[in-house]
Amino acid sequence: MTQTRVLITGASGLLGRAVYAEFKRNPAWEALGLAFSRANEELRRVDLGSEEEIGRVIQEFKPQVIIHSAAEKRPNVVESQPEAAKRLNVDATAHVCNYAAKVGAFVIYISTDYVFEGIKPPHKPDDPTNPLNAYGKWKLEGEKAAMLQHEGNLILRVPILYGDIESFGESAITYMFPMVKDSTKEFLVSDYEKRYPTHCADVAVVLRQMAEKKLQNDSFDGIFHWSGAEEMTKYDMCLVMADVFNLPKDHIKPDRTPTTGAVRPYNAHLDSSRLEDLGIGQRRTFKEGAYQVFKPFL
Repeated sequence: MTQTRVLITGASGLLGRAVYAEFKRNPAWEALGLAFSRANEELRRVDLGSEEEIGRVIQEFKPQVIIHSAAEKRPNVVESQPEAAKRLNVDATAHVCNYAAKVGAFVIYISTDYVFEGIKPPHKPDDPTNPLNAYGKWKLEGEKAAMLQHEGNLILRVPILYGDIESFGESAITYMFPMVKDSTKEFLVSDYEKRYPTHCADVAVVLRQMAEKKLQNDSFDGIFHWSGAEEMTKYDMCLVMADVFNLPKDHIKPDRTPTTGAVRPYNAHLDSSRLEDLGIGQRRTFKEGAYQVFKPFL
């Protein structure tokens, strides 16, 4: 059977690992994952800061599809290191999409709900953007770079993610679990911004389905959204984590002031109906996802 070749950037990261695993388990696909500091015998080491290295791997592997997951995703880091973040989130995106076009591949670029101001949810893909922080700004510029190189590329915007982790600090959700478990210390956690926790494995399925749809119908392109369906603050998430494992929760206290650091949108809920109407999508509840993710650590 002839396999379709897919190249996945950022394949050692939280989302990238899930995407790589999703394509690897499907025999119709030949997947090559890229990483840098966490490259190993399975993932090829490529510095996305080097246009030469990007061009070499794309021209050698000749993928039909590229999932561009690699990015600096930490808003506070982007605020403190904006130019370094721009090189990865914008410049590298332009290089990836440029070489993709040369070998006839299309790119699915992973973007964020932070491109929106978050005051008139739910946001549809064609709603006006107005990022409040540098992370949202650079991801929006990355979207523009992707579409400039090839108008047949696709954009998938996603919200706050969690999934199978190597360390708690990999996600803005999973980092909270050690404090949830430790009932000896008060844990003050945000109960202000409305978020929509989304499991990486569900996003991975959506990306595979999008890629398959694009291969079947070349006119399938543009901007899409995928999001979990539950509106939750981080405080709400912590209460669910505690409930799932029957842990004490009196020490978990709500902070009803805006999160400090990079400005976050209050409610950047993404409208996923464009994909849902095409029969694309997969969701699990946060309760289901939290049980799967944290059970190995208890």
